[in-house]
Amino acid sequence: MHRISHRSIFPSCRRFLVFCAIVPTLVVLSHDSRAANGIARSKSSAQRETASGLAESLKTRTDDGIPAGTILPVRVPSISSKSAKAGDKIKANLAQEVRLPDGSTIHGGTRVLGEIVDVTNASAGRGATLTIKFNALVRHGKSTNIRTHLRAMASMMEVAEAQIPISGPGESDVYDWLTTQQVGGDSVYGKQGPVVGKSETVGESTYQGVFVRVLASADGRCRGSVAGNDHPQAVWVFSADACGLYGFGDLEIRHAGRTEPLGEIVLESKRGPVKIRSGSGALLRIDGQE
Repeated sequence: MHRISHRSIFPSCRRFLVFCAIVPTLVVLSHDSRAANGIARSKSSAQRETASGLAESLKTRTDDGIPAGTILPVRVPSISSKSAKAGDKIKANLAQEVRLPDGSTIHGGTRVLGEIVDVTNASAGRGATLTIKFNALVRHGKSTNIRTHLRAMASMMEVAEAQIPISGPGESDVYDWLTTQQVGGDSVYGKQGPVVGKSETVGESTYQGVFVRVLASADGRCRGSVAGNDHPQAVWVFSADACGLYGFGDLEIRHAGRTEPLGEIVLESKRGPVKIRSGSGALLRIDGQE
C-alpha cells in the first residue's frame, strides 16, 4: 500500500479528507427514491442482526458487565522463567482506555492481575516453558474475576518503535499528526486520524487510544469478532489483525488459553529461559465469566 507522506498531514488536508468522506454519503442519500423501501428493509435486517449479536454477547459477560470478545491491551511487567515460580503474582496495566458496547469505559492504567501457573526450566536440548494466566481486573475499587486468552504479544522494542513516527517532523508539521506504524503493519495517520490496514480503513486513532474493528488473522489463528461483539476494540499499538508474537525471536506460543486448559497461556523458549522485558505489550481477550 502506498504510504502518505507525513508532510501531507496538515489541517487543510484533513478537512479535505473529511469532505471526501462526506460526499459519497450525500450521493447515496440523494439516490433515486424508488430504492427507499429496499434501503429501509436492509436497515431493518441489519438492526435485527446487530440486536441478535448483542444478545449473544450479553450471554457471556464477566460479573462486572464486560462482554466476551472484549480486548484488553496491557503493558506487561518483567517476567523470567529463570526466577519465577508457581504462585507468583503478575501486575499488568491497561495501556489505554477500553470502550464497552454499553457506552461505559475502563480507564487506561486499570490494573489487570495474573499469576504464574507453572515453570519448567531449560535443560540440555530443550528450552524453558512459562505458564501464566490473567484472571482479575481491578475496577471501581473491586477485583472482578475474568478469563482471558492471548491474542498477541510484542516485545518492549516493538512497542517502542510503534510509537515513533515513521519519519521525523518537518518544519511546519504537528508531531501528533505524524504517521506511525502499528505492530503488525497498520498505519496510523496521527492522533484523530484514520487507521489503515492493507487495503482499507479499519479504525481511528484518538487521544484516548486506538480503536479498530478487529480482523481475523490471515493464517486463521486469531478470530475477528467473538460472541457477536464487533464493537471497535482498544488495540493500543497493535494492528487490527495482529496475532501471535512480535519481536520474540526465541519464543513461541505453545498454548494461547482459548481451549483447555482455559485461560492458561504457555510460552516456550527455543533455548534458555523465557524472558519478557518490562514495557512489552499484549492483547488479552475476555472469554467470559471464570
